Amino acid sequence: MFWSRLRAQPPLLQFMWATLLVAVVAALIERRWVLVFEAVATILMSMMPVFFARRFGIRLPLRFVAGIGLFLYATIFLGEAYDFYDRYWWWDVLMHGGAAMGFGLMGFLFIFMLFEGDRYAAPAWAMAMIAFCFSVTLGALWEIFEYAMDVNFGMNMQKSGLVDTMWDLIVDVIGASFGAAAGFFYLKGRDLGGLTGVIAEFVEINRRFFRRFGRR
Repeated sequence: MFWSRLRAQPPLLQFMWATLLVAVVAALIERRWVLVFEAVATILMSMMPVFFARRFGIRLPLRFVAGIGLFLYATIFLGEAYDFYDRYWWWDVLMHGGAAMGFGLMGFLFIFMLFEGDRYAAPAWAMAMIAFCFSVTLGALWEIFEYAMDVNFGMNMQKSGLVDTMWDLIVDVIGASFGAAAGFFYLKGRDLGGLTGVIAEFVEINRRFFRRFGRR
């Protein structure tokens, strides 16, 4: 059953898995163990949403799964294994912004599920604010993790130190604002496509978690 779900994933995701498997084989031949680890980690982490969705009985929109896989491919495999973070100054900004938007969406959906889809249980701005805080909190925790790795293991995850951290947090706030705004407009009944479309699709295919959806 799990393997059949993997085969049902978007072609883009399957293509990424295929390229990662090729990279693993090539890295094994060349004895590039770090690259092997990063490629395998990317494969396993990109499969996690499928595993957890099956475990908790949640159906995920295919574009949502593809987006997570593409993000992991870009941040771990391209960013770390092929030094995109050092080659392109904007790569870190793009990754942080994308992650923050995704976390904002997940925060909103989590809160909305707790209310069982009752859009009148709390003001739209309050739900959006919770989603925003959820996303920014995760971003701040990541910066603490980077600092801990640099101090304790001599790594250079913070790059330029305080400047890098502050810009990361600024981008996190901007990305979280977009994710939270999507939840706000969705509750206001404004389908703008894009992020609000992902929310609408998730609610539609997981109706049993949103029993009070649309009730007054």
